[in-house]
Amino acid sequence: MKNVWIIAQADTNGGSSVVSSESIEGSNASESSSTTQVPSDQNNLNTQAPPPSPFGGKGMLIIWGLMIVMMYFMMVRGPKKKQKEHTKMVDSLSKNDRIRTVGGIIGTVIEVKGDEVVIKIDESNNTKMRIAASAIGKNLSKDNQ
Repeated sequence: MKNVWIIAQADTNGGSSVVSSESIEGSNASESSSTTQVPSDQNNLNTQAPPPSPFGGKGMLIIWGLMIVMMYFMMVRGPKKKQKEHTKMVDSLSKNDRIRTVGGIIGTVIEVKGDEVVIKIDESNNTKMRIAASAIGKNLSKDNQ
C-alpha cells in the first residue's frame, strides 16, 4: 500500500491538527483515504521555557573577563618584565665585566657609552668590538658570583 502522508498544523485559534493519508493510485477503490484529528496543545508549547544555561548572562561575561586578564599576563606582562630585567642588567654593566652577546661572542667590557658597549674579545691581539647594548645576552661576571 502506497500512502502519502500530509501533516498540517492547526491555526493559532486553538483548533486541532489534521493528519491525513491518501492513496497514490486514485483509481483503486479498494484503498481508502483516512483523516485523523490530533488535538492541539498550543498552550503547553508556549509556556515551556528553555532550561537555564550554566554560563549564561553574567557568568559568560565573567569568563570572558578572566580570559582577557589571562591573555594580558601572558602576552604583555611577561615580555615587559624580561625587558625591564635586561635594561637593569645593561645599566649595571661596568668596566672588566665578562659578557656574552646574543650572537655568542664572549668578551670583556672596556667602555659603556649610552646604548653602545666596547668589548675586548682577544687579549693577545687587543681586538676590540663595538656592539649595541641590546645585543648583550648575559653578564657572566654577575651570574658566576
